[in-house]
Amino acid sequence: MRFRIFCAISAAKIDPRIKAVATASMYNMGNAVRHGLNNSFTKEQRDALLAQAAEQRYVEFAGGNPLYTSGTPHEINDKSSDIEKEFYNFYRTERGEFTPEGVDESTTTHPTLTSHVKFINFYPFEDIETISPRPMLFITGDSAHSREFSEDAYKRAGEPKELYIVKGANHVDLYDDTSKIPFDKIADFFNTAFN
Repeated sequence: MRFRIFCAISAAKIDPRIKAVATASMYNMGNAVRHGLNNSFTKEQRDALLAQAAEQRYVEFAGGNPLYTSGTPHEINDKSSDIEKEFYNFYRTERGEFTPEGVDESTTTHPTLTSHVKFINFYPFEDIETISPRPMLFITGDSAHSREFSEDAYKRAGEPKELYIVKGANHVDLYDDTSKIPFDKIADFFNTAFN
């Protein structure tokens, strides 16, 4: 879901046929990898990540195995963070668990280190204001750890735009919790945009 959302913004910047854009639980993966959530990474941490990825490229070039990173934990306990528990309760349960045929389930949701660092060069919100005057709707939960990205996109976007915050919703709630997804708001947004 995250990938499709920022692709929609990137696509809308270059394709005037896209008449309106609505996002839910949006991530700016470029900023998340460059700076961490809430700008929690230091330059030294980022430099160490890049150095590790550079060495891993040598390993893979020589035929070695990829190194998987981040993604959803396969187990949680009382020391797990709220974000780890949130993603676990979606991606490691019937709600959202899926492993394609022929893929090792231990790698699902885990990018390779060498592919993950490529997000450092990804700036999906750059020039977001050029989508205007086509309308944009940014939906986020009031307790979503990703809320910062919707708020940033909203701040940068041109008019017309709206930031819609769902009370009592975290990031993953807006994937599939039909009691929290604001279907009426989304329908009204697109009906207005297309009339």
